[in-house]
Amino acid sequence: MEITVCTAGDVALLDQHLGSPGRTSFHARRFARQEAGACTYLVAWLEGRPAGHVEMRWSGCDAPEVTTECPEIGGLGVREELRSRGIGTALIRAAEGLARERGLPVVGIGVGLDNRRAAALYGRLGYRPLVDYLDRYSYEDVDGTLRECVDPCAFLIRKLR
Repeated sequence: MEITVCTAGDVALLDQHLGSPGRTSFHARRFARQEAGACTYLVAWLEGRPAGHVEMRWSGCDAPEVTTECPEIGGLGVREELRSRGIGTALIRAAEGLARERGLPVVGIGVGLDNRRAAALYGRLGYRPLVDYLDRYSYEDVDGTLRECVDPCAFLIRKLR
């Protein structure tokens, strides 16, 4: 497995292998944020195909309940048939490495309160709960309908050594 920073040419492959709900590719939106300097979007590759992805948002979590200033690891995804093989862990560690390179002492990650599997992974990796919050986002569905979503989440942090 290899982890690289996303390039423009990777977006179509991400859409093909790791789908994107709605009319506009969230991979394209993340790549655009990366181009604007707001994040670094990492892609895990296995046998020449994208196996997973994660976004390191340098500005941190947008939720008003999260007042800690630290970058946020978000948008973690691994192809379903490849889960439980260490790809998610490798992506998180790669994102943490980016924060270390910038001399940042703490990173955060959000997890849905109903996502016990992800919460268990983050706990094993040393992330500890800080605050519950509501993750609010929207997307345009394939039929053109704007979907507003609100997910109850916990924000977890990890001190980097």
